[in-house]
Amino acid sequence: MDINFQNATTLVKHLVLGDEKAYAYLIDEFYNKLFVYAYSLTNDDAMSKDIIQNVFLKTWEFRSKLNEKYSVQNFLYKSVYNEFINQYHKNRSISVLEQAYIEALDETIQESNQELLKKRIAFINKEIDNLPKKCRKTFLLSKKEGLSNIEIAEYLNISIKSVEAHITKAYSIIRKKAKEKVHNILFLLLGNIVKKDNR
Repeated sequence: MDINFQNATTLVKHLVLGDEKAYAYLIDEFYNKLFVYAYSLTNDDAMSKDIIQNVFLKTWEFRSKLNEKYSVQNFLYKSVYNEFINQYHKNRSISVLEQAYIEALDETIQESNQELLKKRIAFINKEIDNLPKKCRKTFLLSKKEGLSNIEIAEYLNISIKSVEAHITKAYSIIRKKAKEKVHNILFLLLGNIVKKDNR
């Protein structure tokens, strides 16, 4: 008799019991989704794979602590988030903006209406394209290329104050145009910009 692992409660029960078929199903079902999430955090293919591998290994190792009343999907996403934070702290400290980005991803990834989320992202993407030329260029150098304000100032031959002003202006314009969870989606979009331009 085949076991229906699509039932979250059944899946967790069998994971706790050490059922390897349940574990295989877990990997097959969530690997790609978790990789996309991890990549949106890291923008690094190898690091994302390491994070996912560690998450699945730890999930199996500590499977006896899984709670069937708690969403296994939420557990996995939170585990990816925590693993990313752990690895990130090993390399360097997280700025306030980066922390906000990470937290926003952690919230937005749970968005149940994926079509609505796509529409919101498309709308904000369009608004970024409509930013004043210098404002848009500065914004993308900061958020897409990951340059510091000092590096941007040197590259564009403008003052650091001007760089800060352009970035602040960009956020202000987009927030005025968009509604609802704009701050979360805007941060989420920063990862999508990179992936879109690299295709």
